[in-house]
Amino acid sequence: MQPTSPMQPTQPPMQSTQQPIQPMQQPRQPMQQSRQSHCVDVAGIPIGGGAPIVVQSMTDTDTADVAATVAQVRLLAEAGSELVRITVDRDEAAAAVPRIREALDRAGIRVPLVGDFHYNGHRLLAAHPAAAAALDKYRINPGNVGPRAKRDRRFAEIIEIALEHDKPVRIGVNWGSLDQSLLTRLMDENARRPEPQDARQVLHEALVRSALDSAARAEALGLGPERIVISAKVSAVPDLITVYRMLAARSRYALHLGLTEAGMGMKGTVASSAAIGILLNEGIGDTIRVSLTPEPGGDRCEEVRICQQILQALGLRSFAPVVSACPGCGRTTSARFRELAQEVEAFLAARMPEWRRRYRGVENLSVAVMGCIVNGPGESKHADIGISLPGSGEAPAAPVYVEGEKVATLRGEDIAGAFTAIIEDYVRARFGNGESLSSAPTAGSAHGASCRSRA
Repeated sequence: MQPTSPMQPTQPPMQSTQQPIQPMQQPRQPMQQSRQSHCVDVAGIPIGGGAPIVVQSMTDTDTADVAATVAQVRLLAEAGSELVRITVDRDEAAAAVPRIREALDRAGIRVPLVGDFHYNGHRLLAAHPAAAAALDKYRINPGNVGPRAKRDRRFAEIIEIALEHDKPVRIGVNWGSLDQSLLTRLMDENARRPEPQDARQVLHEALVRSALDSAARAEALGLGPERIVISAKVSAVPDLITVYRMLAARSRYALHLGLTEAGMGMKGTVASSAAIGILLNEGIGDTIRVSLTPEPGGDRCEEVRICQQILQALGLRSFAPVVSACPGCGRTTSARFRELAQEVEAFLAARMPEWRRRYRGVENLSVAVMGCIVNGPGESKHADIGISLPGSGEAPAAPVYVEGEKVATLRGEDIAGAFTAIIEDYVRARFGNGESLSSAPTAGSAHGASCRSRA
């Protein structure tokens, strides 16, 4: 680490212009979705219908291991996952579902659970009615419900159980398990055309047709469109964008976005962000999951945080204060602004648990930590609170801006302490209206507004 530039105070540690900090009158408004889908209520969490985009995730524990699954669901929920999907692949897993739900309820973790079924969901739901009742949504894949002769009957059995327990269903198509009879038929039809389409175009149509035909079948069996979410997952970004544009143009079902097998680390993060971000910016999508492969021993909650960052970057939702910081250049040879940005991030993270309980809307706070005079003052003025540290050869003074107005000039060694004190005062002034949030929805959460209240 480079040594910090000395900033010996030539005046008292803080000089203020004596301008009072006034709370902002109007909070910034998030982007609005352009596509109006049916609203699906999942145990009080609305998906679609103009509701906030819902963040969801999935466990990777053996569901039959109740303690391990409860622990991971809790971690995911506390990280901000508003729905958590669990694998239900055999009798032991199905038998564990009610115990998992009970343990979560005892711990005060109310996050809805989605059961993930492949191949034998019809049998497991019928054999374990307590699991069918404890789950809040079922996910079924029409590509592997069963062989062609049994597929329609098994699909109908799952829908009938969903109707019996009043549960919504996600019809999740995946190109790795696409209905081969449908794909073969569409390929044969395409081959007979005077001008056949590219094979990839036929694959896109097969994915869309599988999802929409299955949803229509569910409706014919009595499941309303307000109880259906659909997805059609692929692993390539351009394919996902194309398929979801087709789905959005041809239906009003709530849409679950996400790449399947996105990959590990940076690759999975970038690919998911690109695909999901483009679609959300077009108003397509109602709930998202980043299917990130964790590093060995890595944090499963990382996929939740990436979802939150995507939504916050697009201005669709806010989960935590945003800290903007310049990347550094030859003008910022000191490491001080990088250290201050890190200290401010740590301060906000440490204070947010209490602020969330006390101050509604504090997650919308924006802070700028800039490193020189070139863009520092301007960027600082655009944030709620900003500081512009001196670059190389500049006077050792750091002006502070609050809502675009300069309110103080900081000098000395404890700039971090003085700046975070200003942040604390601002949060109290802007958000401290005395309202307790102990019984209010979690900041950034989609909770608190059912589909019925949006009708």
